[in-house]
Amino acid sequence: MKHFLIRYQFRHGTPEEWRQHIARFIAALDGDPDLKGKIAYRCMKERDGSGYYHLASAADEAAVKALQGKDFFKSYTQETNRVGGGEVVVTPIEIVAETAYRA
Repeated sequence: MKHFLIRYQFRHGTPEEWRQHIARFIAALDGDPDLKGKIAYRCMKERDGSGYYHLASAADEAAVKALQGKDFFKSYTQETNRVGGGEVVVTPIEIVAETAYRA
């Protein structure tokens, strides 16, 4: 399993429009037959700030490559860069330990 943390400060646009954009991206992930069941994606926001954190997990490298080839992923990445003011950090991460419960 491959995991990535994407983080940025929301700088451009309205939060409502951005949340709708995120929801459309997640719906595209869930509805794509090549990706269904192979990509997990969560978006979180600082409660009292403008920081956003996205946690993406892919079943394997093939799922990552399939995602990267999708037009909806390319436009979502561009929009993330725009709302983040061009300062989006993507960090590959590894799980060291975890609880049995996964929300």
